[in-house]
Amino acid sequence: MEITKLKTNKFKTNLCALFITVPLNKETVTKNALLVSVLRRGTKNLNTQEDIAKKLEGMYGAGFNCGVDKIGNYQTLKFYLETIDNSYTFEKENLLQDGVDLLLEIVFNPLIENGTFKKEYVEQEKENLAKIISSRQDNKALYAKDRCIEEMFENEPYSLYKYGMLDKIKELNETNLYEYYQELIKNSKIDLYISGENIDDVKLPDIKSSKLNNITIKHNAHTKPKVVKENLDVTQGKLIIGLNTPEENKEVVSMYNTILGGGANSKLFQNVREKASLAYSASSSYIRRQNTILIRTGIEIENYDKALEIIKKQLQEMKDGNISDDEFNAAKELIISSVNLIPESAEDMIAYYFDQRIFGDNFTITEYEEKLKNVTKEQVIEVAQKVSIDTIYFLKKGE
Repeated sequence: MEITKLKTNKFKTNLCALFITVPLNKETVTKNALLVSVLRRGTKNLNTQEDIAKKLEGMYGAGFNCGVDKIGNYQTLKFYLETIDNSYTFEKENLLQDGVDLLLEIVFNPLIENGTFKKEYVEQEKENLAKIISSRQDNKALYAKDRCIEEMFENEPYSLYKYGMLDKIKELNETNLYEYYQELIKNSKIDLYISGENIDDVKLPDIKSSKLNNITIKHNAHTKPKVVKENLDVTQGKLIIGLNTPEENKEVVSMYNTILGGGANSKLFQNVREKASLAYSASSSYIRRQNTILIRTGIEIENYDKALEIIKKQLQEMKDGNISDDEFNAAKELIISSVNLIPESAEDMIAYYFDQRIFGDNFTITEYEEKLKNVTKEQVIEVAQKVSIDTIYFLKKGE
């Protein structure tokens, strides 16, 4: 287990985060999503969620949370435990140590009955996971974004839904899930992050973990834009456009994305939403580990052609170098401000350094900020020449 200590007196709380990272895989993605839910149900010493809740309450109302995420072509099982700083306790208890111990117990010392997970817990969590997957369409904006990713990265690991697939849930039971858990703990990369003031006083066990194999999967970009239209019972159309971006100069691509759709001064917001009044919302986000930008808009269904045309115009404007000083300076100010906010959140700091470690980067937050400050308009225009539309996804009302 690789341990990172982030010493800071900026917060009134300590945060412990444990991450188990594996390659995204069709055969294991559902198992990982189910496993996180089963582990939170009980441990060897705290058999129920009620027992865990009482333990947290006794730690001055400490908070525990867990879930799964995907970062590039990896899936990560995430476990967080937050306590107040030791200096705020009545009897100067070592809450940070207690928090680390409880987090490790939840992950490494689960409740076992007859050599497997508790059958009741597994069956209940299977039902809960099935409901999560079945209710994907409830949030139309998020569903449309995920569907665009699925179409854009078809037959690639990144297309997989982080909660897995319904048909795979049926195959799982308390025995094969426990067998998978044992292999996962033995063969996965495990990282522990501890943020707080008294981190040097924490005693940690020596837990072995594997190195993460570097996954290099070349995205099979479409030679011409792939257009997908899907019908659902929606009142507002969701137009999502996936862009391919260069692998190199990620800080320049970040600036490109911010100018395109990163804020109220961006081209998409100003020209698609404000001036043309073609969208209720218009923005873009950069998925840096997939070299992808997603343009996300909510539009009247009949405005599809007009909205698509004006979005394409913004992309061409940037290729032609039509970026004003005001647009460029506002974008740089916005993105640097967002970087400056990272140290204001323990969770954001941990996420930043975890991402750096997974992908072999080694920039401090200050160094990354400097790289952004040095980005020029000419570099952004150069990147714009290499940006291309990969996938156009439109969620609309059925006829």
